[in-house]
Amino acid sequence: MSDGDRGNGSDRTTVIDADGLAYRYRDGGVVIDGIDVTVEAGERVAVLGPNGAGKSTLLLLLGGLLEPDAGTVRYFERDQPADAVRDRLGVLTQDPGEYLFNPTVREDIEYGPSQLGVPQSVADERVAALADRFDLSHLLDRPPFRLSGGEQRRAAIASVLSVDPDVLLLDEPLSNVDGDNEAELLGLLDDLSADGVTVVTSTPDTDLVPRVADRVLLLGRDGTVVATGSTRAVLTDTEGLRDAGLAPPTVVDLFDRAGFDDLPLTVPEGVDRIEQGSDGH
Repeated sequence: MSDGDRGNGSDRTTVIDADGLAYRYRDGGVVIDGIDVTVEAGERVAVLGPNGAGKSTLLLLLGGLLEPDAGTVRYFERDQPADAVRDRLGVLTQDPGEYLFNPTVREDIEYGPSQLGVPQSVADERVAALADRFDLSHLLDRPPFRLSGGEQRRAAIASVLSVDPDVLLLDEPLSNVDGDNEAELLGLLDDLSADGVTVVTSTPDTDLVPRVADRVLLLGRDGTVVATGSTRAVLTDTEGLRDAGLAPPTVVDLFDRAGFDDLPLTVPEGVDRIEQGSDGH
């Protein structure tokens, strides 16, 4: 994929443009109700909300894995179905097992390219590169069910990336991942963003959001968007977060309770504020 496809600078391509999305359970319960979403190439966006707010459903709608009951989704500024751009969209749900169903890790990573008719020589190169990048080379011939949770997560992401997508939609990617693997996966997401991949991450964890997103879409329990804006603007609105059923990030909450203005968003920012003294009181 070219840099032009991924969008650099101010002249960015709109990679996902959703208008009026609605989805209801078959029993009539509302999950998503009239949501608009626009994602530009190269962005890092977080879909934030409490459990039950419809984050996973929204990601599946944006990735074309669910059909909305109302509304439309356009991809790459064209009226085209998700299937027409399946090689440009990567969707990873919470359960890595949904992507690891072949006898070996190697075959799982090869699966996407084989379905898209990628030549075997190219597929082999992708498998080798991804195995090296995700520290999976020694696991390629192992059955996926024999991997640890962190190894499964890495193998699942490698499988999704094997089609070389422009857009990556991740549903709670750090769920059930231990500390070492969490740091490794966060570093990987940084690398992908640096490479120009558009990354949309759903999470209920306000402490995670500053690490994975520059812009936030905050969902309420009623299936609507209750706030959208920069990560700093949304996460330092402590009252708005609590109204949505979420605790503010730990650092934000601490400095807010201490009476500071211009709240720091991360631990390093908080340390800087402390070193500068209490000017923010």
